[in-house]
Amino acid sequence: MASPKPAGDLNPVSLEEALMTTWKREQTFQQSIQMRHDGAPFIFLEGPPTANGLPGIHHVAARTYKDLVCRWKAMEGHFVERKGGWDTHGLPVEIEVQKRLDLLSNEAILEFGMKEFNDECKKSVWTYEDAWRKMTERMAFWVDLDDPYITLHNEYIESGWWALKQMFDKGLLYKGHKVLPFCPQTGTSYSTHEVALGYKEVEEPSVYLKFKLVDDDAAVLAWTTTPWTLPGNVGLAVGPEVTYARIRIVAEPEGWDGRGGAAIGEELILAEDLLAETLRHQIEIIDTFPGSELVGKAYHPLFPDAVERGDSEAAWTIVPADFVTTTDGTGVVHTAVMYGEDDYILGMEVGFPAQHTVDIDGRFIAGTHNSLDGRYVKDCDDDIIDLLHYDNLLYREQMYTHDYPHCWRTGHPLLYYAMDSWFVRMTAVKEKLLEFNDQVEWAPEWVGEGRFGEWLRNVKDWAISRERFWGTPLPVWICEECGHQHCAGSRQDMLDTAIDAAVVPEDLHRPFVDDVRLHCQTDGCSGEMVREPFVLDCWYDSGCAFFAQWHHPFAGTEKLDANFPIDYICEGVDQTRGWFYTLLAVSTTAFDSLCYKRCLSLGLILDKQGKKMSKSKDNAIDPWDHFNREGADATRWYMVTSGAPWNPLKFDPAGVRETYAKMFLTLWNVYKFHVNYAVMDDFEPTDNSVASRAPLDRWLLSRLNAVGLSLHDQFVGWDFHKACRELEDFVVNDLSNWYVRRSRRRLWDDAESADKLACQHTLHEVLVTVCRLMAPVAPYMVDEIHRNLVGESVHLADWPAGTPGCRRDIQILHIPGKVRGLPSRDEELEERMSLARALAEAGRRIRVDAGRRQRLPCQAGWLVGGLDISEFHSLLADELNVEALTTEDDLDRFQQIELVPNWKALGAKARADLPKVKEALAAADADETWAAIQAGKCELAGFEITPDDVEVRRVEKEGYAAASIEFGEGEAAETVSLVLDMSSTPDLLSKGLARDIIRRVQQKRKNLDLDIAARISLTVWLGDGSPELGDVDWEHVQTETRTDVGVLLSGKGPEEADSFTVDEASIHFSFD
Repeated sequence: MASPKPAGDLNPVSLEEALMTTWKREQTFQQSIQMRHDGAPFIFLEGPPTANGLPGIHHVAARTYKDLVCRWKAMEGHFVERKGGWDTHGLPVEIEVQKRLDLLSNEAILEFGMKEFNDECKKSVWTYEDAWRKMTERMAFWVDLDDPYITLHNEYIESGWWALKQMFDKGLLYKGHKVLPFCPQTGTSYSTHEVALGYKEVEEPSVYLKFKLVDDDAAVLAWTTTPWTLPGNVGLAVGPEVTYARIRIVAEPEGWDGRGGAAIGEELILAEDLLAETLRHQIEIIDTFPGSELVGKAYHPLFPDAVERGDSEAAWTIVPADFVTTTDGTGVVHTAVMYGEDDYILGMEVGFPAQHTVDIDGRFIAGTHNSLDGRYVKDCDDDIIDLLHYDNLLYREQMYTHDYPHCWRTGHPLLYYAMDSWFVRMTAVKEKLLEFNDQVEWAPEWVGEGRFGEWLRNVKDWAISRERFWGTPLPVWICEECGHQHCAGSRQDMLDTAIDAAVVPEDLHRPFVDDVRLHCQTDGCSGEMVREPFVLDCWYDSGCAFFAQWHHPFAGTEKLDANFPIDYICEGVDQTRGWFYTLLAVSTTAFDSLCYKRCLSLGLILDKQGKKMSKSKDNAIDPWDHFNREGADATRWYMVTSGAPWNPLKFDPAGVRETYAKMFLTLWNVYKFHVNYAVMDDFEPTDNSVASRAPLDRWLLSRLNAVGLSLHDQFVGWDFHKACRELEDFVVNDLSNWYVRRSRRRLWDDAESADKLACQHTLHEVLVTVCRLMAPVAPYMVDEIHRNLVGESVHLADWPAGTPGCRRDIQILHIPGKVRGLPSRDEELEERMSLARALAEAGRRIRVDAGRRQRLPCQAGWLVGGLDISEFHSLLADELNVEALTTEDDLDRFQQIELVPNWKALGAKARADLPKVKEALAAADADETWAAIQAGKCELAGFEITPDDVEVRRVEKEGYAAASIEFGEGEAAETVSLVLDMSSTPDLLSKGLARDIIRRVQQKRKNLDLDIAARISLTVWLGDGSPELGDVDWEHVQTETRTDVGVLLSGKGPEEADSFTVDEASIHFSFD
């Protein structure tokens, strides 16, 4: 145990930066892991960030929760390794490079060179790696960044290939032709969990089209919100059971807005339920019939040259479909097979031609229409509407507001586009996914059951391939002759089957693997197998982190066996359909196991108005602004105490400043108070020879027990915000505002005493334990304090509530002379102190109401009712500033009755003479008058006064003031009263003046940063009207202010002297 050194003022930035150097020099992080090597493992998996973008305040929030749980578990004795990771593939990297090199299309990339492009991507990955490392170190997120897993490493890729082969061998990996959300700007399709990240509310043109029937004068009316898909129309769908109406236009509408129209006599067909909502003309209904009667009817194509019929007999006919409703539109669904999932499924069922009118870059294919060919489809909506209007095929147009998916990276609208893709058959393992999810401890619970559970209950096959360049290549080869598919599970697999082993690269990226051709494995086939030109979804990369970080299974299985399943993961709530899902998807399909046991899902970080942060809105927070002002401790503590981890956090910079001032300055000042007196008194924390402690000491230790155990339980229940708020309340209100304030005089005494030593030991024990309880959340300042008080880093200390990770539980009890575990608890003592503090607050209210200044003593005080708190009488008397405090059984001793007129009753009786009655009642003796009233013998101003004419109130007698409180709960609650003698005497006035002088001088000493032991020469001038300062009180002033030479004068002091007023009298003082 160290002998403490004195402490100065708190400078959080310099303190934290110095500790970073110390930690690095001493390898404190590494020590904290290795010293618990024999502990039960607690397995944490770091979600890999992408280092091609700067870290923001939301990253600080997520990493705070990751770090605090790992630090807490390490202090519990667990072996907690923390391997960092980097997500290095995917669209974020490619887009960054494309923008920088002005490569806006796939063709431009290929012209630049795929190898060269991927080289640039590899460089770009590390653009901000230094910024991430510095932020990670500065915020004290302890994670191993010197040996991280990196998704671009060949070993990591190879492990990902191995897992994919497990899926392939189980029949879960397949190639399909499916409509997927596709971004022409990035050239890639998106999986459904990515699409969910990019919905925007947009206003777009919607149109009602007239599809003219063959061999019939009528036209079928259909509605669409995507005019660009109309050139690809090959069919119409109706509900067989829906009732349709054939109508005739009989008159023009009164007003018409926009393009389109219909001639009088024109006949249209649409759902009967939607006539009023759809039509603007005056009509007559010719006939109604079920949709089944429309099935099989043919109509003329809107764009006759856009799609070839081929051998399709169903092209441009009406077909039945169960997805048709009458909730909006016309009850007739326009079908473009290649641009909608339902359209594609229906088209394959009925035999519609499956041809694209749009190419992979989102432009219309040549031959679609001479005014559309080669143009980006979203730029053609207006022209398409014009074309249809001129051909009399447009009934009307209207703007339509709806949510539409956009690329979550570029912000461009996605196109639903039928294309070749590879899928993992997640629908085949749906029940397993749900089973494993039920085993996860979710925080909050409703994310697992609700948001995530609902996602799993509606799981779709995972579109795992991307038409991109920078990523883990899809390890699937297909024979050019027989179509046989082969999934390579390793580099050795390629070597074993390669036509030319020399071509098999060390680097497993494109374009190198594209050159590898394999022998077909089908008996009797001599064909060559060519790799499918796809890369894998980068979410697949991160979903493999739990095993690929160990190069499983190629580096052996021991590491994975010791680190799987994962005990704890933590990311933002947006990862429920991202990383949380892909981890579970990969572990289920490749390992038939759950992946993680606990998952903390964090809320979004918003600005103080509750708006999403972004650079474009100029409301993004730079974490360094706070690291370099209030420090990382205050930033972390503010984030944790602001609310439940899963709730959105409205980040207010003023809140960080308030946290620093309230929590960290307060704790530092308590520490400074203790340690500076400890140094002056040669306090030895190991020499705990105190046989007994004062009730105030025992109360504080008991409160520490309660708070420590409560904090631990709340940590277990994920309620970190409640835990830290409770600890903050203990530090600010129990420790600082009550214990230290009530104990200052104990340490001011120059003489050694058992009471003084008990106070030092109590402060020492409490400070050390508070440091350990705070350490997981705010690791810097408490380490500085702990090192000075104990001699070692707090991060090498045990958790006060026990160390279950050591495979043994530490009994929670107070061991005299040691700060180990938590002190014992005395709930009855806490209750008595709670009453004392409530009475102290009541006393302050009495003084405020009576206008009596706080430092002017009262001669006496009395307690009436409540618990026996005689052990705290001296303390409470000092807090109340009364000369003597005793108990009293009868509150009536201090009270008298007061008769107040009942205005309603007396007004009706006395009328104009009411003022005379009021005056007489006020002049009469209350006790005698009330007795006469009760006896029926009271007459005032000529009127008989009855009990109904007055209200009887009990008030304090002159010279006394009182307050009553309700203490306790339920049936045990009782009324406790405090009475104060409010009279003043010269002796009391002298004592009050002395205390005011002491306070002012001590504040001046503090402002001048004088050493605690520094002696001064003090001169005080008492102005006109000042109370007389007695000799004993003047001696007290000199003792308390450590004055060697004191001079007391009458009259006004010099202008340069400090001054204050007491009851309108001016008091001046100066010292040197």
